[in-house]
Amino acid sequence: MSLTDPVADFLTRVRNAINARHQKVDVPLSKLKVEIARILKDEGYIANYKSTEEEGRKVLRVYLKYTADSSSPISQLKRISRPGCRVYVGHSEIPRVLGGLGINILTTPKGVMTGRQARKEKLGGEVLCEVC
Repeated sequence: MSLTDPVADFLTRVRNAINARHQKVDVPLSKLKVEIARILKDEGYIANYKSTEEEGRKVLRVYLKYTADSSSPISQLKRISRPGCRVYVGHSEIPRVLGGLGINILTTPKGVMTGRQARKEKLGGEVLCEVC
């Protein structure tokens, strides 16, 4: 099975796992997905992640995080730039998510980072997704 948009697949699997109240979710491994998971962990949206191998396949296992009332810190995961319609922005045009309450994840020449970091380092790039 070939995926045309592995990042959208990753976001959808996480979204579905949160809706089903799963503790963890496995996705096929890629460097970009590991970077997105790293940012989600650093920003406090997921509990942890690790790359493992299961049945000969490399997978990224994402451990989801829930509050005491079993709600997730992630209320919305939205893909912005898609293979059919790429969205590139300069550092001054990076959109704020929910007035700064959420984050967006960008790929920049210096790697994958949040919109806040990219604005600080004056880097533009491709807006992958919004998390809030």
